[in-house]
Amino acid sequence: MSVNEMLPDPSNVLGIDGIEFIEFATKHPQQFCLLLEKMGFSLAARHRSREVLLYQQGSMNIIVNSDMDGIAEDSTFAESPIINALAFRVKDAHFAHQRAVGMGGWPIATRASAMELNVPGIHGVGQSVIYFVDRYKDFSIYDVDFIKVPNAKNTSAIGDMSFFGLVQTAYEGRTADWSNFYVKLLGFTELPADQFFGILQKGAILQSPCKSFHIQIIEPQVSDIEWDEEYLRLGIGAPDVLATSKALTERGINFIDNEKLHTTSKGALTQSYLGGVQFELVNNAAKLK
Repeated sequence: MSVNEMLPDPSNVLGIDGIEFIEFATKHPQQFCLLLEKMGFSLAARHRSREVLLYQQGSMNIIVNSDMDGIAEDSTFAESPIINALAFRVKDAHFAHQRAVGMGGWPIATRASAMELNVPGIHGVGQSVIYFVDRYKDFSIYDVDFIKVPNAKNTSAIGDMSFFGLVQTAYEGRTADWSNFYVKLLGFTELPADQFFGILQKGAILQSPCKSFHIQIIEPQVSDIEWDEEYLRLGIGAPDVLATSKALTERGINFIDNEKLHTTSKGALTQSYLGGVQFELVNNAAKLK
């Protein structure tokens, strides 16, 4: 191994290599899993010891967490599923975690049981967690913590969909603070103010150091609106939004269609399901070139 191979990339110090999974927490997993299936995801595995499921579609992994030991005490999990965690793929999970903590990140307390991996992480927005995963190629974290569903097959994604990123809410005047969090701790880059994706063009856009996904930070548009800091929705990229939205509509997914907001070749937004769950389609054709 050469000296250069041992040193981290200065433009991507943590070695981030995309999103490994998005985790939703819910007390009503049956309804949410049906929604995921309409979106084209299929059940791939069940956790060995907890009420946790793995759904997959193409390169996308979604964890459905209904483990009451971890979520029952918090009222925010009562009805609508929320994005509880996300995991970054990294070259070295221990190094990435220690680096993020050294830059000011708050480490989480782990509760791995016997025969389970101890996945390091830091606190994110609200009550969410950001994990660091370095087992995602020939040997993944799911090979240890999960039992595969018999005959489960991870087929190609509808419309070649893939993770595009997350939309995060921030309290009024807090966008700069959260932008600093992603830039200083995780190596993101804030894009120019006039550079947006999709059809909901507002807030600030941050690009991951691997340039494969984004975080969009938005603040309330009306001062008296009830607003929490959280991951609001998942953005899914598709090279042909019109064809993909049509395919999903045929599977029972409805998209917002009115004078102010409707599906275009740039993007689309699903209607709200289960008390607040929405998925956003974003044209990522340029990113795939």
